[in-house]
Amino acid sequence: MKIIDLADQIFRELGEPTDLSLPAISYWIRSNIGGLNNYLNTTFVIDEDTLEIVNEDKKEIGLNESSVFKKMYMIHFYDLKIRKNIGVVETETIISVSDGEQSVTKINKNQVTVALTSLKRAEESELHRLISAYKADQASPRQVAGDDTEKGKFGKTNYNNEFNRIN
Repeated sequence: MKIIDLADQIFRELGEPTDLSLPAISYWIRSNIGGLNNYLNTTFVIDEDTLEIVNEDKKEIGLNESSVFKKMYMIHFYDLKIRKNIGVVETETIISVSDGEQSVTKINKNQVTVALTSLKRAEESELHRLISAYKADQASPRQVAGDDTEKGKFGKTNYNNEFNRIN
């Protein structure tokens, strides 16, 4: 998968925010390949010729790896939103003003921070599930015991359907 395609998917999944651009997401992706490698125990690098993410066999990043990258970016995105929300606590944001009985409605920044933190935790949980599933899918058996090609004799009877297996 190309980096620009991955960035476009992330951008669209976030709802095309106006304060974010495809080049910014692409830069973040290229800058955080090490994090992906640490999570998945892989060796992806940026190809010097194409500037795309490839492994040592020059094979591009796959769908499973890119889904982990998407979750990594979502966590980064919500972390930025939380920091921005905490940073503007000094300024008051007014939602609505009424003139009839003089009421002013302001945003409760604590509730916004709690909601963003909840979203970030949900994304982190999903990221860890994706990482576990990826590692389980990539795992291979450590040992295959026995010889399943020879028929064996078990007890007093020679079974034609039984094979020499180690339990």
